[in-house]
Amino acid sequence: MQLYHYFRSSASYRVRIALALKGLDAELLPVHLLRNEQLAEAFAAIAPARLVPLLVDDEVLLPQSMAIIEYLDETHPSPSLLPGNAAARARIRALAQDMACEIHPLNNLRVLRYLVHEMKLSEDDKNRWYRHWVETGLEVVEKQLASSAATGRFCHGDTPTLADCVLVPQVHNAKRMNCGLGHVPTVMRVFDECMALAAFSSTQPSAYPESA
Repeated sequence: MQLYHYFRSSASYRVRIALALKGLDAELLPVHLLRNEQLAEAFAAIAPARLVPLLVDDEVLLPQSMAIIEYLDETHPSPSLLPGNAAARARIRALAQDMACEIHPLNNLRVLRYLVHEMKLSEDDKNRWYRHWVETGLEVVEKQLASSAATGRFCHGDTPTLADCVLVPQVHNAKRMNCGLGHVPTVMRVFDECMALAAFSSTQPSAYPESA
């Protein structure tokens, strides 16, 4: 397998975590978004949206981190990232989507660039936009986690799931952007539990040469 990724992309980080949790090797092919390498025609030929991550597995070319992780879970089912019955799997997906669908799209690089270059927002206003959506979005996740008996050491139970693969990169970015996180103690407890595992710590952005 090959994974086109950007070291700082939270969506790429999700997939790197999933690969590590499953003990899968993939050749990592960097696409540096700040250098606009995603706009190269060679990359666009296999990734029409010009986004990372992109997984290549023989004849399979698969974009979108959530779809990639579910593909990995179906093709390499142990350890499962979507364990339990239908209700448990739905809860895990819902938690993941609270972050991947409600927070992340408002704060990805394309949106932030548009705010600055097209909408003419200042750097301070752009950062205020970022922090607002992250802080309010994580508050929703906090309520979901804190109110459910299904929350264990991790987002769901005592083993990492798809939800944790999404939570850790989102919190990592929140910390990098100096978001307030004092109002989400359960989120931060789960984050710390995850970061104690090599699958999360060894795949974080600072672990890659291009981050230097």
